[in-house]
Amino acid sequence: MAVVLSRATLAGIGGAVATPSYGPEHLSPGIVHIGVGNFHRAHQAAYLDELFERGLDRDWAIVGTGVRAGDAEMARDLAAQDFLTTVVTQEAERSQARVTGAMIDFVRPGDSRAILRRLVDPRTRIVSLTVTEGGYYVDPATQTFDPAHPDIIADAADRLSDPKTAFGLIAAALLQRRAAALPPFTVMCCDNLPGNGHVTADAVAGLVALIDKADARWIRESVAFPNGMVDRITPATSDRERRMLREDFGIDDARPVFCEDFRQWVLEDHFPAGRPRLEQVGVQFVGDVAPFELMKIRILNGGHAAIAYPAGLLDIQFVHEAMEDAQIARFLSALLEDEVIPVVPPVPDTDLAAYKRTIERRFANPKIGDTIRRLCLDGSNRQPKFILPTLRDALRAGRPIGGLALVSALWCRYCHGETESGQPIAPNDPNWERLTSQARQARGAPEAWLAMRDVYGDLGEDTRFREAFSGALQGIWQSGTRASIDAYLAARRA
Repeated sequence: MAVVLSRATLAGIGGAVATPSYGPEHLSPGIVHIGVGNFHRAHQAAYLDELFERGLDRDWAIVGTGVRAGDAEMARDLAAQDFLTTVVTQEAERSQARVTGAMIDFVRPGDSRAILRRLVDPRTRIVSLTVTEGGYYVDPATQTFDPAHPDIIADAADRLSDPKTAFGLIAAALLQRRAAALPPFTVMCCDNLPGNGHVTADAVAGLVALIDKADARWIRESVAFPNGMVDRITPATSDRERRMLREDFGIDDARPVFCEDFRQWVLEDHFPAGRPRLEQVGVQFVGDVAPFELMKIRILNGGHAAIAYPAGLLDIQFVHEAMEDAQIARFLSALLEDEVIPVVPPVPDTDLAAYKRTIERRFANPKIGDTIRRLCLDGSNRQPKFILPTLRDALRAGRPIGGLALVSALWCRYCHGETESGQPIAPNDPNWERLTSQARQARGAPEAWLAMRDVYGDLGEDTRFREAFSGALQGIWQSGTRASIDAYLAARRA
């Protein structure tokens, strides 16, 4: 019989599962985190749990909150189990489970007054975010903050009196703290974005600039937004994972997290209001995160895109199954080796070829159960961040772009809405209807896809890219995904 997870039942959990030696009475809040999803609980919260387990910095416990509809369900489920989460790390040869307890409260999403009270509380010294790559109101083509987004306009129109966005809440709290002569908290982005601290600062100050430019200037001058690189493959939780947890570890957890054993967190050490000693548990504090994040975004996230769309079109369900497909694995290796790594700048104390091999091993982990559909999600936000910047650099350097153009063409073919076997592809992007329309036009006129300037910007006007993309898309429609990959690999050998 599985034990239903709660503080009261921790003693009944089997000895194979590690549980916290500390309780909420040993903790006090120091961090408010917006966007309590799987990645946060497998990454930031797991690092803090390890720190608290060592008896260190227990005044940095997490208070969760959110701004999306699904966050209310997360709040309800976590509150029912006293904010505990079971984190299961999986490698091919072993699985380990630990119950983590770094969170002590969850402010009800949508209750802006209650959220602001927590943000203004002097004990709150860091506000962190995991709101997905697409949650920063960035124009995909220019990669700059979009002040004309309706959500931003709405928060500005009521002068932050009842903010609905994460950035409205942060801005309102910072201004309230300033009025109360309290020091500003540090804003720490934990999303997968190049220059994520700068992007977050642009969103907060950009929103405030619509109301008062002097206040926006104060935010830019007085508030710390450290850049960071985060990494841990963390799939969505389904009934499959909940069943595995019950059967393998005897725990009934409504919100378990399954992830790989590998983890990495690189942070700029810019925390004027203080920070927990995360270096004690493996976080790297550096002066410049940019080389690390560029490496990760282009090799890991770009690599995910490279295998996602061919695998999706071939009805492959899981990431490790895509890596078991020798053709897709060869395509990934060739693309990274020939087109991606040559335009990744050097990274301190890092061998990029060894990093590539680590990525391939991580993708091939059969225990993770990461889905191809998750990797295909939100291409209209991810392609401009993970693929197109590499393509631009390769074009500028006069390097090969055939594989990158093929990835873009495979994304277009995926957005047509059916696999090569004729199976329908369910909507998998906030802009799915539009993408499907453009993809169907592009079947006969490839330039229709590149005409999406909010995605491609002026790349669609580059002759070399247009020709490579058009040839790749036509080849996919004429001969199929496998023949197109074979043609790319043959051209590479030649």
